Amino acid sequence: MKMKNSKLITNKELTKTFWRSFTAEWSWNYERQMNLGYSYAMGPALDKIYGNNKAELTDAYQRHLEFYNVTPWLITFPLGICIAMEEQNATDSNFDKNSINDVKIALMGPLSGLGDSFFWGTLRVIATGIGASLAAQGNILGPLLFLLIFNVPAILARYFGLFIGYNIGASFIEKVQKTGLMDKLSYGASVLGLCVVGAMVATMVTLNMPLKIGSGTDATSLQDIINGIVPQILPLLFTIFIFVLVKKELKAHWILLLIALIGIFGAWSGLLGQ
Repeated sequence: MKMKNSKLITNKELTKTFWRSFTAEWSWNYERQMNLGYSYAMGPALDKIYGNNKAELTDAYQRHLEFYNVTPWLITFPLGICIAMEEQNATDSNFDKNSINDVKIALMGPLSGLGDSFFWGTLRVIATGIGASLAAQGNILGPLLFLLIFNVPAILARYFGLFIGYNIGASFIEKVQKTGLMDKLSYGASVLGLCVVGAMVATMVTLNMPLKIGSGTDATSLQDIINGIVPQILPLLFTIFIFVLVKKELKAHWILLLIALIGIFGAWSGLLGQ
């Protein structure tokens, strides 16, 4: 992707930043979260911008070691903006250094809301639904499609986000917030994600009760009676039950163990079946 004319930064530094951005969460910590990975990704650009000026270089690294956290697939957008601002800081003596972190902080909320809604809440769910449905049939394309459907858009967003952020500088976030576009995108992605989750509950969560009421040819399974009242209500109730356990912060391994015990008891008692 083309970049703006620059006397300091080249595609070489931006490409290095792109590859380093994949390590953003490798050193995630509870004190400052993504700060180490963010500073590491900024390294090639900062070294090129400030060169042998150790005082300015140290100041820049310390600036980017402050608390920071954002959806990892969109981290390159603020990285690009920060590189452009650091470059401006090196060439303009009147530039306000504090504005660099101000822009980073302003981007955290909107980008995380948009990124989490789209990548976690929508794209991952769609990829899981398609991949899991094929994998359940023994099709090797299941895991492959899951990886491709999620990672191809994620990597493209990461790559182009860096160059877009660098080319437009800090003006984009102000324009987007004034027009209200970010809120609309976040809301739309959330709605789509919830629709996909609802469809997955109905089609991929299975809970059957083979017990029958009556005898002979007139016998009716309890499952058919319940579905006649509200179709797929049992998978929905079971999903809500698991969701409540998650909200109560019950550890994932305990939830999995509980699901296994419910399945074993249900099969043994005859209450649950295929």
